[in-house]
Amino acid sequence: MSVKKTLGLPAGKLIAIAGLAGLLAGGAAIYVKESLSGNATGAVASADPAACPLAATRAEAITPFSKGQVAAMRTVDEHRALPDLVFDGPDGKKKTIADFAGKTLLVNLWATWCVPCREEMPALNALQKDLGSDKFEVVAINIDTGDDEKPKTFLDETKVHDLGYYRDASMGVFNTLKKEGLAFGLPVTLLMDDKGCLISAMNGPAAWDSEDAKALINAALTSPKS
Repeated sequence: MSVKKTLGLPAGKLIAIAGLAGLLAGGAAIYVKESLSGNATGAVASADPAACPLAATRAEAITPFSKGQVAAMRTVDEHRALPDLVFDGPDGKKKTIADFAGKTLLVNLWATWCVPCREEMPALNALQKDLGSDKFEVVAINIDTGDDEKPKTFLDETKVHDLGYYRDASMGVFNTLKKEGLAFGLPVTLLMDDKGCLISAMNGPAAWDSEDAKALINAALTSPKS
């Protein structure tokens, strides 16, 4: 029996379903222990879903493209903005999703100690190289604790140079997504439209340099606009 939605479910079911979807897509997520760090404490104050009136239509339009190598990407129960995601940009200054207004985003959380993350980073880099523009960007956010040495060394060794260097050493971004019911492990990937509204999400890796992935992104770029 197929499962249409994998999010907004009790933790046990979320892990089981996302794990199955990840296996079908060719991988599985690495579980992450909860950290006391975070962008917010207590409940997460998400933006009003009414601020994303076209997000559900966009999600419906790209659903047929969630197949093959990106079969684990599923629409969310609630299409909304995520204003509490705060991380460092390449210049070290704080950024939020709002800073990317006008761009469709593939937001990916990764760490050097996460084997599936390490394996998919070159593919994310290739996707950015092929499709990156003023309309689309892969925003890969590293959540290693400590300084920049390990993530920068890994990116250099694997020749991942087309992605912007985004960081959150506090793991606050991950903890925020966990409170939102969107993440239980790494990697976790979100597809967000040009208005900063969440369209779909997945836990686990994917072949982001595949034709399936490119078709999904191109569908998101050409889905109904305001």
